[in-house]
Amino acid sequence: MVSLVLKETDFPATQLELEITESGLTGNQDQATVILNNLCTQGIRLAIDDFGTGYSSLAYLKHFPLDRLKIDKSFIDDIPFHQDDMEIAATIVAMGRILGFKVLAEGVETQEQLAFLREKGCDSYQGYIKSKPIPADQFAELLRKQQRDDLRNKNI
Repeated sequence: MVSLVLKETDFPATQLELEITESGLTGNQDQATVILNNLCTQGIRLAIDDFGTGYSSLAYLKHFPLDRLKIDKSFIDDIPFHQDDMEIAATIVAMGRILGFKVLAEGVETQEQLAFLREKGCDSYQGYIKSKPIPADQFAELLRKQQRDDLRNKNI
């Protein structure tokens, strides 16, 4: 179905990243491997969403063609106030980097959280610190503004 939609819309597969929950991978590993390998062959990137909250088997990280780990918001919420969450987040970032994955933190809301994640080497983030959910037209304008700002900053 994904292949068909990409073909019908002429959307570049390399610009698509699909998110899969940990529990979505634990059912039929053989079938999941075939499907994910097929998607990967098309150039589609694959991310594990809400990493750390489900089955959390490290075995599937080496069996599936994954590109990104997304640290669940529940581990980000209490940074910098709970040492356990800080250690878990730092460990996921380090493990992901060692295994060759990009790591994204979900639910970043404060400068303290962002600073901690940057210090630990987290590749990217999403959350209210950047923007609350907005309609598509406002999102398109936000992207255009960001591109203009990026161009201006390169010229400085």
